[in-house]
Amino acid sequence: MFDLASLTKPLVTTPLALTYLDLDRDLRDLPLLSGFRKQAWPLTARQLLSHTAGLPPWLPYNGVPLAQQINAPLPWNQHPLLVKPVAERGQCPACYSDLGYRLLAEAVEAVSGQSWAKLGQRMTGLVPAPWGEAPIALPPGPDREAWLLAGNNVAFPESMPNLPHDANARAGMIGHAGFAANAELLLPWLMAWRTTHALNMTLPHARSVDGTVWGLGLWRVANGPGQFGELLDRLPLDGICRVIEHSGTEMPADVPNAPPTETNQSWWMHTGFTGPAIFFRPEDLSCICLLAHRSGPAGALLSPLEIHRRRYAVLTSL
Repeated sequence: MFDLASLTKPLVTTPLALTYLDLDRDLRDLPLLSGFRKQAWPLTARQLLSHTAGLPPWLPYNGVPLAQQINAPLPWNQHPLLVKPVAERGQCPACYSDLGYRLLAEAVEAVSGQSWAKLGQRMTGLVPAPWGEAPIALPPGPDREAWLLAGNNVAFPESMPNLPHDANARAGMIGHAGFAANAELLLPWLMAWRTTHALNMTLPHARSVDGTVWGLGLWRVANGPGQFGELLDRLPLDGICRVIEHSGTEMPADVPNAPPTETNQSWWMHTGFTGPAIFFRPEDLSCICLLAHRSGPAGALLSPLEIHRRRYAVLTSL
């Protein structure tokens, strides 16, 4: 089994949001989101899916309603995860946010009257935590340090073999992570997902400060030396849908470490912190999902560049 981490967003929460929510309804009319009514702009599923709702990227999950937590005193900008975006009159540049997907999952539960995890399992066939089969264990990520800064004396949820690597998911936060899969479980869902949901996720909606172009739950792949776009364009895929499992820990060869030159006009993607990645091409429904993990040869957590090299090497082998 592989911990899907943030691939839960496009594979589970986004399809549920597209199924149960009116994308342009102001969700502040839901009691659970009433704390956001003081802000000057609406809060819609479309904004949450495209990361343009003006939410921080991360906060420790302590069970407090999110609007109340955001407005409490917090050590903003003292850690890379503790960033409060600036939004004026509802114009928010895209800022990747786990918290937006928490709100989406909570809204799905409120509208449907059912559990996000159970709805997700029923729709996708993927497995919500706690898992009967533990995925490969990884060292703690950067959320531990950020939690100790901003957790308001709420105990850090320690790692357990059958729970997600993500601390907030272990603490009970829904929407952003919490599902696992292997190739056998994932492939049937991808075959359906690419026609029933993925096409609706690939219309450009927003751009991040760094140039990333966001759809609804996916972002455009980048071009440039060592980037996925040019590699994917060279592969003879022609409508293939494939899941690739890679459980090795060896380090692949270096790839050019150059900044992206532009966004690819064909491919969209998403990644999970624990190592997996998904790539989708709307024009012919080609879809590749890499189930990999972030453990290096000595058991250390790979850096962003190192996990990029691993994903690139696996794609090169196709």
